[in-house]
Amino acid sequence: MVIRLLRVVVPVVVLAASVLIGWRVLAPAEVLEPATGAYPVAVTLPPGTTGKTTMAPLIVDGRIRVYAGARLVKADGPVQAETMYTPLWSYRRWPQRLAGVVAVAATVVTRWSDGEVVALDGRTGEPVWRAAGPAAGSFTGRTGSAAVWAPPGLHTAGTSVLIAGGRQLTARAAADGTPRWAVTLPPGCGDGFVTAGGRYVCAAGAWDVLTGHPVRGWPNGPFSAVGCDVARSGCAGLRDGSGQGWLTGGRRPERAPRLDAPDATAAGDLVLSPAGGAVTAFRAGREVWRWAGAARVLGARAGRVVLLAADLRAVVLDAATGAQRAAFPLYVPDERVEPWQPDAWQLTDGFLAVQRLGPDAGGFYTTDPVVVAAL
Repeated sequence: MVIRLLRVVVPVVVLAASVLIGWRVLAPAEVLEPATGAYPVAVTLPPGTTGKTTMAPLIVDGRIRVYAGARLVKADGPVQAETMYTPLWSYRRWPQRLAGVVAVAATVVTRWSDGEVVALDGRTGEPVWRAAGPAAGSFTGRTGSAAVWAPPGLHTAGTSVLIAGGRQLTARAAADGTPRWAVTLPPGCGDGFVTAGGRYVCAAGAWDVLTGHPVRGWPNGPFSAVGCDVARSGCAGLRDGSGQGWLTGGRRPERAPRLDAPDATAAGDLVLSPAGGAVTAFRAGREVWRWAGAARVLGARAGRVVLLAADLRAVVLDAATGAQRAAFPLYVPDERVEPWQPDAWQLTDGFLAVQRLGPDAGGFYTTDPVVVAAL
């Protein structure tokens, strides 16, 4: 009798245990590992490379590096660390996939495949607010560069984060998630960008980022943004549907014929043209300075223009005069020195992070493809 009972009970117990384990593994869950150490101190360093990372970092608040994984977001620091360190904090949602990340000051805003938006305190990793939204795409790539440097449907504008999904565009205060406005976009708008002058622009028009009101008098799209910060925000210029260039640092676009050239970009009120073996800066159509040498313009921040020279040096110029402030190779010490190609990057007031591809652009340059430098 006892043996028969055991034959019945044991399989039931095993099945129940399996169900419990399966539930614990597969059930929807959020796992937070908050920071236990001190928040890194912001530092000013001499120009030069500081380290390299396996994943693409979003540099936040000049103090930490935030990384995107398929189902988690995590941070380490300080920014100038030579390699990736044990996370200061991490946040995971199961079974959802991470769609993108943006940051405003020390607030890190994450968006997930189920449309949930969760804002984290970058100093601790603790959630500070959350909001529901339309379903989003999901994580792609190995390093997470698209999620942190060009997140679909996520943009920043001053103290606001803009969330786009379907035809809905919503602005929320980054600090506490307070809704500021919401609009329904016209058909065919697509995911747009935010200009330095405070406009959200898509193929069908422009909207004021403070009020959500439509703005008239814009050229016809579709548009190609130039001179943007990460998350396609703070864009200094655009080219319209006919290929004409416009500066977008003001409330209304300003025609800039020098920006018509496909390789030209914008930085503040400057048009930067890397052509003819030099980088030339134009203001109001007139040349104001010229740097001799072939280079790609990586952007402008804090009164400086940053170039990637043909010999893979970072060159830092004074934006007003073109005077060279610094130049250094974008390799860390003891790293193999071979040709590579820039794939994506982030430029902040004090740092530059560049994701590097191999010479044939068929794969990453080494297992730690992102080089970080102080400017």
